[in-house]
This record gives sequence, structure tokens and C-alpha cells, in this order.
Amino acid sequence: QFSGLLGTVYRRGNLSFTRDGNSLLSPVGNRISLFDLKNNKCETLPLATRLNIVCVGLSPDGSLAILIDEEGAALLVSLIGKCVIHQFYFHKPVHSVSFSPDGKKFVVTKDNLAYLYHAPGKKREFNAFVLDKTYYGPYDETTCIDWTDDSKCFAVGSKDMSTWVFGAERWANLIYYSLGGHKDVIVACFFEENSLDLYTISQDAALCVWQCDTELDGLKPMPPKEAAKEKKAAEDDEELLEEPKGEEIRGKADPSEQEMRNKVKYSRVAKYFFNKEGDFNNLTAAAYHKKTHLLVTGFASGIFHLHELPDFNLIHSLSISDQRIASISINCTGDWIAFGCSGLGQLLVWEWQSESYVLKQQGHFNSMVSLAYSPDGQYIVTGGEDGKVKVWNTSSSFCFVTFTEHNSGVTAVTFTATGYVVLSASLDGTVRAFDLHRYRNFRTFTSPRPSQFSCLAVDSSGEIVAAGSQDSFEIFIWSMQSGRMLDVLAGHEGPISSLSFNPTKCVLASASWDKTVKLWDMLDSWRTKETLLMNSDVLVVAFRPDGRELAVAALNGQITFWDHENAVQTGSIEGRHDLQMGRKELDKITAKQAAKGKSFTTLCYSADGQSILAGGLSKFVCIYNVKEQILMKKFEISCNYSLDAMEEYLDRRKMTEFGSMALIDEGGGGDEGVAIPLPGVKRGDMSYRHFKPEIRVTCVRFCPTGRSWAATTTEGLLLYSLDSGLIFDPFELDIDVTPSNIHKTLSQKEYTMAIVMAFKLNEKKLIQEVVEAVPSSEVDVVCSSLPDLYVEKLLEFLASAFETSCHLEFYLIWAHKLLMLHGQKLKTRSVKLLPVIQFLQKSIQRHFEDVSKLCEWNIYNIKYALAISKQRGMKRLAEEETPGDEEELDSDSDYLM
Repeated sequence: QFSGLLGTVYRRGNLSFTRDGNSLLSPVGNRISLFDLKNNKCETLPLATRLNIVCVGLSPDGSLAILIDEEGAALLVSLIGKCVIHQFYFHKPVHSVSFSPDGKKFVVTKDNLAYLYHAPGKKREFNAFVLDKTYYGPYDETTCIDWTDDSKCFAVGSKDMSTWVFGAERWANLIYYSLGGHKDVIVACFFEENSLDLYTISQDAALCVWQCDTELDGLKPMPPKEAAKEKKAAEDDEELLEEPKGEEIRGKADPSEQEMRNKVKYSRVAKYFFNKEGDFNNLTAAAYHKKTHLLVTGFASGIFHLHELPDFNLIHSLSISDQRIASISINCTGDWIAFGCSGLGQLLVWEWQSESYVLKQQGHFNSMVSLAYSPDGQYIVTGGEDGKVKVWNTSSSFCFVTFTEHNSGVTAVTFTATGYVVLSASLDGTVRAFDLHRYRNFRTFTSPRPSQFSCLAVDSSGEIVAAGSQDSFEIFIWSMQSGRMLDVLAGHEGPISSLSFNPTKCVLASASWDKTVKLWDMLDSWRTKETLLMNSDVLVVAFRPDGRELAVAALNGQITFWDHENAVQTGSIEGRHDLQMGRKELDKITAKQAAKGKSFTTLCYSADGQSILAGGLSKFVCIYNVKEQILMKKFEISCNYSLDAMEEYLDRRKMTEFGSMALIDEGGGGDEGVAIPLPGVKRGDMSYRHFKPEIRVTCVRFCPTGRSWAATTTEGLLLYSLDSGLIFDPFELDIDVTPSNIHKTLSQKEYTMAIVMAFKLNEKKLIQEVVEAVPSSEVDVVCSSLPDLYVEKLLEFLASAFETSCHLEFYLIWAHKLLMLHGQKLKTRSVKLLPVIQFLQKSIQRHFEDVSKLCEWNIYNIKYALAISKQRGMKRLAEEETPGDEEELDSDSDYLM
């Protein structure tokens, strides 16, 4: 099942801090990611909207969130259960959504109207969204909302340069009228703490301060008779309407003096201007912290300002990017400020007092092309068309190092067998090796004549690096140790599409568009050992983890399996129909016709070699059983209809007598006309205003631990892992194996029998209880008497227990004894057991890194304490001997401290 989204941290929409201020919600396409800033972890919620999310509303208690997509379809989400509670359709695009501070209501703005809804309560309701009131006033689209602290009133900003203050209830002395004073679109409006005083900020970087002559307590409720009269009139109107509008409330742009008598009045007391640097520097986002009176404003040039209100004192001004700041949010304490830049996909959390980053993450600017797992499955390296190589931690989902040495798109990345060196090939004509200890590029491999590298492979020893060229049809071989070129392998008559080293033998397989796969023998001076002829251009080759089988995907949509030792084909899968292509908006032919020319572009064997993953230019990733040659499962990697080629049939509603609506450039304007993309362009023209990326899978890889797999797609880097939920999956179960019998056996101190019975029932909690009940002195005896079949199962349990349990030493004793006593027998089944052993290694390695850092810090502190005590001892001795030198010793002691 889907377990995480890496590689993309922010797309568009508003950022929101949770109630405690320690976590941040960020919309990523049609999904939502939760960044835990205290524990340095990121989690993508297992739910998705139909289109990209444009606004997020978070309830004050932090338990509910409303996610609204581009077309106005909303999901009510529980952040506790991480599931969808209710779906609702607003019929039109929504600009902003905001809960009242008491959590009883929420306001949604669309077009030039504001809608007040009753917020869903703690109890189950038939209809979670009940419309209460509809507010009329602005002439143009609404842009922002802010509530007063007691939830009595809210302010709405508009593109018509006016701001309106509305009451959540009917107040006798509050007339709804517009506040002007601006010459551009209102970007944000904020109430002062426990007051009706208001700040409004416009796009031309102007701030107006509005003072109200009435306190919040001075608002008078409307007499019941008048309120009932207005409500009845609204209900009579509603009967004639198809869509319910609740109680209709209309504001007046220019009320008369008589109407304003004895009513709440606003007066503008100040107008401030931000420092503008050229016309481009429009104000794009703002946030205000009421308790600390801190105003943060972001600009189109990537600069942000911090001001103290109401005096408008500049605290500091910094540039965090060269792209437009799309969203700003401040946490509840006012210490951390989150910035989102949609142009680069950047997410930053800034601690303004210490002037340091709490979080600084950025995805690939263009689409990702390739990925590779480290041997222990702890890290993933990705390469993108932006020329960057990024390394991600799978447990925290954060990128911890980015290499920017390449000058062109990266086409392939891989780890060496040690896991400390990352290799990348690029279209700039270089293959680079990066050291993960010192984070530097320590080797750069080039060819005698400049050529664009399309694929890359490294042998199991990590000594020999091979890269294939797409323009000279040659394969270049280098030595990692010396950095020199060893050989150039010629023989192919077309571009090299894929390379793969045999994991167990010194054989390199190369695939080319010339319809051949060549096997090169490394030990026999790189002679062609075998040439396998195909019916179509070969796109990708992959060896099985035990090195005995070769899988080949060709342009005709077939995956063929070969016994490469005897050059015999052992099987084939016709996969073209499983790809299930979508039809692009501007395609002239149907998806079914287009699928005839499509094929798999990436292959990967599972860790045990029994199944194979395949992906291509579609929204599906297929898993096939190699032996039976059947489709086991098809994963739909995205349901985001904001991407192109998602639907199999064209939407008839988007068709007109002149052709598809997609041809109309909505964002164009001016004299540019419609931008027509060049024929054959797959990625879309980035300068084209109406840009819709196409859904595709560029690379799939299985984790060496066998518990997860990853795919680089248009959406980002998607992780899928084994479901650890409640599934009753017994193993060799018989009638006597029950939880009560297991507890009985355990009480009789028959530990081996209890462990075997617990594994037969296969309940994780029960297995943990039994294993932890074994005294550490008995572990040796239990391990030696455990049947071979259960040794493997116990090792797998230990690997998963290491990730969550705090009994580190106890489980290390178990792992050590099992491997010492059964090591020889396990070695004979090493290929089958490799994923389990690597999973165990990954878990232990993670603990080793954490504990070793702690130990080093403790050792340093102890040495420091000893040095201080030694110095003080020497000082005392010196005092006893020569009382006159006290001052000199004191100064030495202070220097050491």
C-alpha cells in the first residue's frame, strides 16, 4: 500500500501549522504532507483529492482539516485517524477557507461571495457541511479571510481593492460596508488581538491601519423580532432557488450618514508603504501573529520583511529565494515562520529570533528521471532533469544532501555495493562519483570525445564503472580506483538504452535500439560473450538478484526472460495491454490506438527474484510473477486529474464545435495568442501558460530489504510498502494453537515451544510478548533448539522490532545468538534470505548511528569534566604552595571554561 511521497515538499496552496506549533501541513499536488519539525519526520497522508489542492482549512483543535481542490471539491479529513470523513462539492473554485477560533463555524469564499457554514462537530452527522449564511458585498473575487478572537466577526478582502467586515451573528450596531484606501488587489487582512481594529495589505505593497470606535464587547445583538423577519424573507427567497443559500446578508458599498448613525465606524489612522525594488516586486503573501504583533510579508522576488505593528518598525528583511513566495504561515508561539515557493517547490521554516533554518527542503525543479536504493535500503538517491542529484532518508523522508555539479539533465544514478558512494550519469558528458562521508564529488569520468550518457552500471565490487552513450553507440569502462578509462566497447549499431552488471559473475549486459542485447565478459578482455537477438528495439535490461536470469523489455511491449548462460529464452509476458494508456487532451487518436506503440521503459526484479516490477508512460505500475508469467497486481500511482493522459476517454463536456477547450489558452491574455507546443514534445513547454504535465513512471526500484518499492513519477517519488495493519495470516496452524495455550506454555517456561506456537498464530503483538518473556540467560538455549524454519521468521521479526522497540540490547543478544548458532545453515540459503538480512542490517545500522553520536557526545562531556577537575586540583595545589599567584591561576581557569 502507499506509504509515502518523497521528492516533492510543496506545490501550491496555503501552509498551516498544527495547534501545538510543532508540525506543518503542506499541500503537495493532490496529497497532503505532515512535517513533524520536532522529531524531524515527514509523513504523507494516505488520501488524495481528484485535482491539485488549492486551499487547506485547519480546525482550532487540530483534529479536522478541509482540503479543497481546483474545481471546488472538498474533503473533510480527520488528522487523528488520517482518513476521509465527508466529501462535499462547492460547484465553483474556492479561494480561501478559514475556521472560526471557537471551531463552531467556517467561512468559504468563492467568486465575490462569502459562505458561512456550521463546522462538523465531534458527534456523527448526516450532513457535515450545513450552510448558515451567504454574504454579498464585494464586486470582484474574494481573496482572504480573517476572524476576530471571539468568533463574532470576520473580514473578507477582495480583488476590487475593498475589505468588508461581516458579523457571524446579526449585530444591531454593525452595518456591513466596504473599507477602501487601496490601489491594488487585497492580499491579506488581519484583526488586532481582542479588537475590531483591522490591518489591510494590498499587492502594491501598501498597509492600511483601520481603527474601530467600538470594542468587541460593544456589539449589540439584533432584537429577535427583526432577526426573525429577515430570516423569513430569506427562507421565502430560498424556495425559488435551486441551490440553497442560507440566510442572505447584503452589504452596502456606500451607506448614507443616517444609516451610519450610532453604528460601528472605521477610520484609517495610518498608511505605510514597504520598500519597493522595481515594478516586479509585488507583495504576494502575508501572515500576522496577534500576540507578538509580528507581520511577515513575502514578495514576488523572494524577499520577505518582518515588521512590528502598529508602529511598522522593520525587524529584518531577507531574501530566501529568487522565486515568488506563494504562502506564509506563523506557528502559535510566533517563533517559526513557514514559507512556500511554488515555482521551485521549496518549503522553508525560519526561526526569526536566532535567524536560522528549522527546515529547508526542495524537490527536483523538473521531473525525476531515475532512482536507486542503498544496499541497506536506508537511503534513496534520485536524479532529475534539473541536473541535481539528491539523497533521501527513507525513515524521515527528508533530503539530506544535494549535489549540483552536473550541467545538464541526470539520466541514471546508482549506489556502489558499500553504500557510501553515489554515481550519476548525465547528458553533459560526465559520470560523477560522490562521497557520502564528506559530501563531495571525488571522481569525474569523461569520454575521449564528448558524448551524452544515457545509462550507467557499476559492478558488485564497486571497482568498474560502465556508461552507455546515446550518440556514439559505444560503452565506456572506467576504473573507480584510478579514475582512468579502461576500455571502449564498440559493436552496437544504435543508441545504448540500458546497462546491467550480473550481481554474481563478471558479465555486463547492454541493450540497444539495434534490436540486440550483448553480454560482455569482463575477465576475457571484454569480448562479446553472447548476442541475443530481439524482434524490436530494446529499452531496458535487468538481472535477477541471483544472476541466473535476464529480463528484457522491448519496444513492442513484450518482457522476455532469458537464461543468458545458454542464450535460451525461458518465457515472455505480453504487457502492452496492461499499461492501459490514457488519452491526452490534444491527442487526435484514441487511447486504445495510442497504446499499440507503447511499452515498458523501466524494469526491476523483487528482492527474492520471484516477481518483476514494470512501469512506463502510463499511470500504472505492474507486478508480474516471473514463473507463472501472470499479472499479480496493478498499482494506480495517481488519481490526480490535474495531470495529462489520466483519462482513457476525452471529456465530452470539454469539447466544442471548434475543438477541445484545452486548445484555448486560459492564462494567455495580451497579444501573445495561443501557444502551440512543438510536435513530439512530451514534457510540455515550460513557457506555455496552460501547462499540464503528462503522467508517467520513469523508474521503478525494489528495496533490497524486500519490504517496499519506489517509483519516480511526474508526481514525485512514491513509496509503497507492505501493509503492517491487522491481517490474520496464520502459518501451519492447528487446533491446539490458541493465545491461552501459548500463555500456558510460557508459564511452564517452555520458551522454544511458545515461540513456535506464537509464529504459527502469526500475531505480532503475541510474538513480541513471548520473545520478551524469555530471560536473557535463556536466549542461547532457545536459539540452539529453534527449528530452522522458524529461525528465518524470528530474524524477520527482530528486524521489524528494532524499528519500534526500546529494548535495544535484549534484541541485539537475540540477533547475535541466532546468527552465531545458525550462520552456516543460513549461508546455504543466502540468496533467499538476503532481503531479511538486509532489513536486519538497516534496522541495526540506524540504531548504531543514533547511539554512536550519543556516546561520542557523552565521552566528550566526561573528558571535559575530567579536564576541569584536574585543572581545579592543580589550582588548589598551587594555592597551598604559593598564595601570591592566585590571580594568574584564576585567569587560566576562566580561559579553559
